[in-house]
Amino acid sequence: MPLSRDDLFAHLDRLGIAHATIEHEPLFTVEESKRLRGTIPGAHVKNLFVKDKKSRVFCVTLREEAKIDLKRLHEVIGASGRVSFCSGEQLEAMWGVKPGSVTPFGAINDTDGLVTVVLEKTMMAMDPLNFHPLVNTATTAISAADLLVFLRSTGHEPMILDLPVTE
Repeated sequence: MPLSRDDLFAHLDRLGIAHATIEHEPLFTVEESKRLRGTIPGAHVKNLFVKDKKSRVFCVTLREEAKIDLKRLHEVIGASGRVSFCSGEQLEAMWGVKPGSVTPFGAINDTDGLVTVVLEKTMMAMDPLNFHPLVNTATTAISAADLLVFLRSTGHEPMILDLPVTE
Protein backbone atom coordinates (compact mmCIF):
# COMPACT_ATOMS: atom_id res chain seq x y z
CA MET A 1 0.00 0.00 0.00
CA PRO A 2 1.60 3.31 -1.05
CA LEU A 3 2.14 6.01 1.53
CA SER A 4 -0.32 8.90 1.63
CA ARG A 5 0.13 12.63 1.35
CA ASP A 6 -0.08 12.87 5.15
CA ASP A 7 2.68 10.26 5.44
CA LEU A 8 4.80 12.34 3.07
CA PHE A 9 4.25 15.51 5.12
CA ALA A 10 5.11 13.66 8.34
CA HIS A 11 8.34 12.42 6.71
CA LEU A 12 9.24 15.95 5.60
CA ASP A 13 8.54 17.22 9.12
CA ARG A 14 10.76 14.51 10.66
CA LEU A 15 13.55 15.64 8.35
CA GLY A 16 13.03 19.28 9.35
CA ILE A 17 12.11 20.23 5.79
CA ALA A 18 10.00 23.37 5.44
CA HIS A 19 7.11 22.87 3.03
CA ALA A 20 3.98 24.77 2.06
CA THR A 21 0.98 23.25 0.31
CA ILE A 22 -1.83 24.85 -1.66
CA GLU A 23 -5.02 22.92 -2.42
CA HIS A 24 -6.58 23.17 -5.89
CA GLU A 25 -8.74 21.27 -8.36
CA PRO A 26 -7.19 18.14 -9.88
CA LEU A 27 -4.53 18.99 -12.48
CA PHE A 28 -3.47 16.34 -14.97
CA THR A 29 -1.24 18.25 -17.38
CA VAL A 30 1.21 21.14 -17.45
CA GLU A 31 -1.29 23.07 -19.58
CA GLU A 32 -3.99 22.69 -16.92
CA SER A 33 -1.60 23.72 -14.16
CA LYS A 34 -0.67 26.95 -15.97
CA ARG A 35 -4.04 28.36 -14.90
CA LEU A 36 -2.60 28.64 -11.39
CA ARG A 37 0.41 30.76 -12.36
CA GLY A 38 0.50 33.87 -10.22
CA THR A 39 -1.30 31.98 -7.44
CA ILE A 40 1.57 29.63 -6.58
CA PRO A 41 5.03 31.26 -6.43
CA GLY A 42 8.22 29.49 -7.39
CA ALA A 43 9.38 27.18 -10.15
CA HIS A 44 6.84 24.90 -11.76
CA VAL A 45 7.96 21.58 -13.15
CA LYS A 46 6.99 18.60 -15.22
CA ASN A 47 7.82 15.01 -14.48
CA LEU A 48 8.34 12.15 -16.91
CA PHE A 49 8.18 8.53 -15.79
CA VAL A 50 10.07 6.58 -18.45
CA LYS A 51 11.84 3.26 -19.01
CA ASP A 52 14.59 2.06 -21.29
CA LYS A 53 14.94 -1.11 -23.36
CA LYS A 54 16.25 -3.04 -20.34
CA SER A 55 13.23 -1.89 -18.28
CA ARG A 56 15.30 0.49 -16.13
CA VAL A 57 12.93 3.19 -14.91
CA PHE A 58 13.58 6.90 -14.49
CA CYS A 59 11.64 9.80 -12.97
CA VAL A 60 12.86 12.85 -14.89
CA THR A 61 11.98 16.27 -13.46
CA LEU A 62 12.57 19.53 -15.31
CA ARG A 63 11.20 23.05 -15.72
CA GLU A 64 7.69 23.05 -17.14
CA GLU A 65 8.59 25.44 -19.97
CA ALA A 66 11.53 23.34 -21.18
CA LYS A 67 10.90 21.06 -24.12
CA ILE A 68 12.85 17.85 -23.76
CA ASP A 69 14.33 15.97 -26.70
CA LEU A 70 13.13 12.44 -25.91
CA LYS A 71 15.19 11.05 -28.79
CA ARG A 72 18.38 12.20 -27.03
CA LEU A 73 17.41 11.83 -23.37
CA HIS A 74 18.82 8.30 -23.13
CA GLU A 75 22.29 9.56 -24.09
CA VAL A 76 22.38 11.91 -21.11
CA ILE A 77 20.83 9.69 -18.43
CA GLY A 78 22.73 6.53 -19.36
CA ALA A 79 19.69 4.57 -20.48
CA SER A 80 19.92 1.56 -22.77
CA GLY A 81 18.48 2.90 -25.99
CA ARG A 82 15.67 5.38 -26.36
CA VAL A 83 13.20 5.75 -23.52
CA SER A 84 9.44 5.33 -23.62
CA PHE A 85 6.74 6.26 -21.15
CA CYS A 86 5.78 3.74 -18.50
CA SER A 87 2.20 2.57 -18.23
CA GLY A 88 -0.12 3.83 -15.52
CA GLU A 89 0.09 0.42 -13.90
CA GLN A 90 3.89 0.57 -13.77
CA LEU A 91 3.73 4.09 -12.36
CA GLU A 92 1.36 3.05 -9.57
CA ALA A 93 3.27 -0.16 -8.78
CA MET A 94 6.72 1.46 -8.58
CA TRP A 95 6.06 5.06 -7.53
CA GLY A 96 2.72 4.79 -5.73
CA VAL A 97 0.98 7.55 -7.69
CA LYS A 98 -1.63 7.72 -10.41
CA PRO A 99 -1.06 9.23 -13.87
CA GLY A 100 -1.24 13.03 -13.61
CA SER A 101 0.39 12.94 -10.17
CA VAL A 102 3.99 12.08 -11.09
CA THR A 103 6.36 13.73 -8.63
CA PRO A 104 9.82 13.15 -7.21
CA PHE A 105 8.01 12.72 -3.87
CA GLY A 106 7.02 9.28 -5.23
CA ALA A 107 10.50 8.15 -4.14
CA ILE A 108 9.02 7.65 -0.67
CA ASN A 109 7.09 4.67 -2.08
CA ASP A 110 10.01 3.11 -3.98
CA THR A 111 11.53 1.22 -1.06
CA ASP A 112 13.28 -1.21 -3.43
CA GLY A 113 15.12 1.59 -5.25
CA LEU A 114 13.84 0.55 -8.66
CA VAL A 115 13.57 4.10 -10.04
CA THR A 116 16.45 6.43 -10.86
CA VAL A 117 15.66 10.08 -10.17
CA VAL A 118 16.95 12.59 -12.72
CA LEU A 119 16.78 16.31 -11.96
CA GLU A 120 17.42 19.08 -14.46
CA LYS A 121 20.44 21.13 -13.36
CA THR A 122 18.85 24.45 -14.39
CA MET A 123 15.70 23.67 -12.38
CA MET A 124 17.78 22.92 -9.29
CA ALA A 125 19.01 26.54 -9.26
CA MET A 126 15.42 27.75 -8.78
CA ASP A 127 13.63 28.25 -5.49
CA PRO A 128 11.20 27.12 -4.33
CA LEU A 129 10.30 24.09 -6.43
CA ASN A 130 6.66 23.00 -6.70
CA PHE A 131 5.49 19.38 -6.87
CA HIS A 132 2.30 17.42 -6.39
CA PRO A 133 2.37 15.79 -2.93
CA LEU A 134 1.56 12.30 -4.32
CA VAL A 135 -1.86 13.55 -5.50
CA ASN A 136 -2.76 16.11 -8.16
CA THR A 137 -5.20 18.07 -5.99
CA ALA A 138 -2.48 20.10 -4.28
CA THR A 139 0.95 21.60 -4.90
CA THR A 140 3.75 21.54 -2.33
CA ALA A 141 6.73 23.90 -2.40
CA ILE A 142 10.15 23.02 -0.98
CA SER A 143 13.66 24.29 -1.60
CA ALA A 144 15.95 22.56 -4.08
CA ALA A 145 18.37 21.74 -1.26
CA ASP A 146 15.57 20.15 0.75
CA LEU A 147 14.48 18.12 -2.27
CA LEU A 148 17.93 16.54 -2.22
CA VAL A 149 17.67 15.87 1.52
CA PHE A 150 14.28 14.22 0.96
CA LEU A 151 15.45 12.06 -1.96
CA ARG A 152 18.54 10.90 -0.11
CA SER A 153 16.42 10.01 2.92
CA THR A 154 14.51 7.57 0.68
CA GLY A 155 17.70 5.97 -0.65
CA HIS A 156 17.56 7.80 -4.00
CA GLU A 157 20.74 9.64 -4.92
CA PRO A 158 19.53 11.80 -7.81
CA MET A 159 21.42 12.51 -11.00
CA ILE A 160 21.54 16.29 -11.56
CA LEU A 161 22.16 16.81 -15.25
CA ASP A 162 22.03 19.24 -18.12
CA LEU A 163 19.16 17.66 -20.04
CA PRO A 164 18.65 17.93 -23.83
CA VAL A 165 16.07 20.73 -23.76
CA THR A 166 15.00 23.80 -25.68
CA GLU A 167 13.07 26.71 -24.22
